[in-house]
Amino acid sequence: MYQSKLLSKTRKDAPKDEVSKNAQLLIRAGFVSKEMAGVYSYLPLGLRVMQKIEDIIRDEMNKLGGTEMKTSIIQSKEVWEKSNRWSDELVDNWFKTKLKNGTEVGLSFTNEEAYANILKQYISSYKDLPVYPYDFKSIFRNEARSKSGVLRGREFYWKALYSFSKEENEHNEFYERSKISYKNIFDRVGIGHLTHITFASGGTFSKFSHEFQAVTPAVNKEVYNDEVLNSLGLDKNKLVELKSIEVGNIFSLGTKFSEPFDLKYKNELGEEKLVVMGSYGIGLGRLMGTVVEILSDDKGLVWPASIAPFSIHLIEISSENDKVKKTAESLYGKLAENGIEVLYDDRDARAGEKFNDSDLIGIPLRIVVSEKGIEKGEFEIKERKSGKIEIIKEKDLMEFVKKFVE
Repeated sequence: MYQSKLLSKTRKDAPKDEVSKNAQLLIRAGFVSKEMAGVYSYLPLGLRVMQKIEDIIRDEMNKLGGTEMKTSIIQSKEVWEKSNRWSDELVDNWFKTKLKNGTEVGLSFTNEEAYANILKQYISSYKDLPVYPYDFKSIFRNEARSKSGVLRGREFYWKALYSFSKEENEHNEFYERSKISYKNIFDRVGIGHLTHITFASGGTFSKFSHEFQAVTPAVNKEVYNDEVLNSLGLDKNKLVELKSIEVGNIFSLGTKFSEPFDLKYKNELGEEKLVVMGSYGIGLGRLMGTVVEILSDDKGLVWPASIAPFSIHLIEISSENDKVKKTAESLYGKLAENGIEVLYDDRDARAGEKFNDSDLIGIPLRIVVSEKGIEKGEFEIKERKSGKIEIIKEKDLMEFVKKFVE
């Protein structure tokens, strides 16, 4: 992509009301646009990162045995009344509206009831189980406060998988495998070394759950639930308190959501049994924001190669020199022909501005095409993460880049 054709531009400052580090950097670097508190649009650079995170999650869910589908955002009041979670007293963050005919509906804030209601049509026998449907979708939560940028939005994009099993042992086996899949996801997006699995309250979902917490100085203090700690045999005084961001959670739901929907199957003896459920969620924007909080530096974003919007940031300086421009264009073409994703800074701007923007955007490798370099038959290379600068001969450049990308 030509940088001059990008929809977005870098900014020196973020909006004054934006207090979170992740949103400040993402806005300044041109990855997201703030619409209001807790609501962001993803610009071309941000969307590319989000799509790469989605591809990683999809790959791991498919390896786990998941089946991708797509559930509706508009939810029926009658469905949610079955579990009593339509009640504002029990769930206080619904976005609700009415159809033209007066029918009251809500916008998805989670998916347990939706999946139980759908699966009831397709599960009748033990032969239909286990099954692990999942989807990526926009979720809406009417939060009272939303000051954590993309970490906690009123509208956000997530992946949710739901497991439907015959009994507890089958569920538990899948539940443990899901922990490994989640760890793989966090490893692949570059924060696995800082992510830990912890116990947490299950809220309106279950007695307790497991959360994946990425250690960072960024956000909230976790409130310990004494009842849950006691049931797990844990001494609160022996636990270490760290600041962290929740990047994923998994719940054992038992039959809490299959009961109100009469979601049953017949076993080998012809006996009716309730389906055992579990839920497994990851917010993609939250994961993206966590990477920003943890890996960015004082110059800007630092993207891991696996989710960077582009692998290479190609920068042309002294653009009045036709030879420089032709060399940069030729290199851009060669990189693209070799399947390497390149953001080409072809703008009419000073070198310092281009270099500062490059650091802010955070693409893993920068290649500089300059008049002086061309004369010597070489290019300046800079790794964003380490800051290491090398001079590479023209004849060795493609091999170097290929190895770096691999």
